[in-house]
This record gives sequence, C-alpha cells and structure tokens, in this order.
Amino acid sequence: MPSNLPTYTNLVENGDEYTVSYCLDFLNKRLRVDDYLGNADAICKRIVEIAKAHALTKMFIKSREDDWQTFLSKGCMLEGIYKGYFNGGDAYCMALYDDLERRTSDYWIEEDHILKQVLALPLKPDLPLVPKQCTLRIARMEDAEQLSLLYDQIFQTYPTPMNEPEYVKKTMREGTIYYLIESPQQLISAASAEINTVYANAEMTDCATLPAYRNQGLMRLLMHALEDELIARNITCAYSLSRALSFGMNAVFFQMGYRYYGRLTKNCDIYDKFEDMNLWCKMLK
Repeated sequence: MPSNLPTYTNLVENGDEYTVSYCLDFLNKRLRVDDYLGNADAICKRIVEIAKAHALTKMFIKSREDDWQTFLSKGCMLEGIYKGYFNGGDAYCMALYDDLERRTSDYWIEEDHILKQVLALPLKPDLPLVPKQCTLRIARMEDAEQLSLLYDQIFQTYPTPMNEPEYVKKTMREGTIYYLIESPQQLISAASAEINTVYANAEMTDCATLPAYRNQGLMRLLMHALEDELIARNITCAYSLSRALSFGMNAVFFQMGYRYYGRLTKNCDIYDKFEDMNLWCKMLK
C-alpha cells in the first residue's frame, strides 16, 4: 500500500439515481458499501468504476432484501447474510471480484472441516467466572496504549491499525466500546463492539487474548459483558466475522448462541495473508 494513502476513507456519493455510502479500504484492497438508496443497477455499475480507479480487488455491498437478486443478476455473489442488520431486516453480503487470486479460496475444504467440528460442540450460554485476581471492566480512553500493545503482540497483520493508540482512541470517540480483562501485571484479553446506532446493530470484533491465558473462557466473559452493554443501548443485532481457519473464535460465537450465515472469501488481511471470514449473527433480546 503506498504510504501516502490513508488506511481507509469513508465517502458518500450522490448520483442522479442513487445515494451510496461506501468505504475505500486500502489496507484490505476492498470497497465496502455500507448503505445506499436508489437504483441497484446504477449502484453496481458505479462501485465497479470506483474500485477499478483505486485498484481495489474486492467489492461488497450490504444489500437490502429487495435488491439482492438485482445485484445477483449483475454478477455479484451472495457470500453471507447479516441477520437483522437493518433494524431487524436482513442484509445480504453481495460480492464482486476483480482478481482471480482474490476470488479463489486456498483453504475452503479445511475451513469446512473446522466449521463442522465447531457446529458439533455443546452450547455454553452460562457466564464464566472472572479468574482470581483479575478484573473485568469497560475500557477507558487511557487504556488505548495497552490495548494497542495487546493487538500488536497477537496479530502480525490486522484489517485495521489497532496497533496504533491514536486509532484505538478514534474508534472510541466514534462509539466503539471495549471490554478488557487485566491481571495485576498486565492486560490479558480484550474485545470490542462497533455500534451502528442508525440500524441498531453492532460488530463484535477486535478479540485478542494472550496465549498463556487462552481456553479459560475469557472471550465468552467479554462477549457476555459486551452483549449486556448493547442490550442496555437498545442494539438488537450482534454479528461477527471470525477467521475461518480459527477453531477457537468460531467456537466462542457458536457456543454463545450465534448462528453461522456464510463465509466471505479473502475478505481481509489478517495475521499474514488475505483470509476467509465466517459470518456469525445473533438477535439480542
């Protein structure tokens, strides 16, 4: 990625037949349409032009139910369904590719095998105990540095610059909430909920636990805390994208009552390559 480019840019374009809100995500070489109004044909044509102009190799649209078949007829593929995304209405993830390598999954069968193992697990709706001498709490602005250090330790590459304290602070100012678990010595686990107040949904994301503290139910603990916070804020839909090659994170969401709704091919640059991401959704009470 050229160093003079921003990590991503959110834009709104008003055409004769449409209004479209999209993100030019340079870090992940993709164009993501988060919202739109108007003619689906014209929108599809326009986002292809924009993506080509910026050399982005994947485009995807969170389509409303009325439009997904129109996008399908324009060559888009249905990769997943965000259940309840639009104030209870489903969003259909319609994808287009401009690069064969980006379109082709290298691990699909292995990921199917991992998913099969996950779906055979027992559910674990219970609330785990906070480990002795550890604290579970909502993160504050002054925690940004510790959070960025945790993400830097865990991820070789990540879809957003979570290893930069200023970026973490920016997400907090924009409404993302973080919960963390700390021992007396250090921050050991964290996760966030990126809230969309317009459509009453939230993405459960930025999940990280130090290797020495894994398999202790910490992520389920954080998810329970985040869900309680979301319910208090009248958020009705929670969803997450988990690395399809990660048994652990997929297991966390399945065992907490999230359902699998598809897999997004080479969706983002995480760990050390473009990876397929499983989509998990849950309607919050």
